[in-house]
Amino acid sequence: MEQRISIVTLGVENLKVSTDFYKALGLQTASPDGGSIVFFYLQSVALSLYQLDKLSEDAGVNLVNNSHPPFTLAYNTRSKEEVDDLLEEAKTRGAKIIKNGAKAFWGGYSGYFSDPDGFLWEVAYNPKDPFLFR
Repeated sequence: MEQRISIVTLGVENLKVSTDFYKALGLQTASPDGGSIVFFYLQSVALSLYQLDKLSEDAGVNLVNNSHPPFTLAYNTRSKEEVDDLLEEAKTRGAKIIKNGAKAFWGGYSGYFSDPDGFLWEVAYNPKDPFLFR
């Protein structure tokens, strides 16, 4: 695993309110409005706002009133195989696999693990967005 974080995803109750808040702070969206997720590309990491129920569904855990904090960290890879390799490596180091690598609804490939404190990491391959693995 290289020393980088690709995305910090915040699970939000009201996507429009949260998006408007970050726009008011001067951030510009890098994704179209109207879905369940919005991206803001910062200098070396992306901040995403994801409707909380949809983030829970994607990660496969209940992030509402659960032991997992309602956000995820993402590490993007250069291949699908690297996703599986990194999930396996995390498991051997003590991580709990939450969701095995699988084809994602957005066209890529991803899985999730949690660290010893329950923080969720998504490991993903997105062939459409090279920004995410700089």
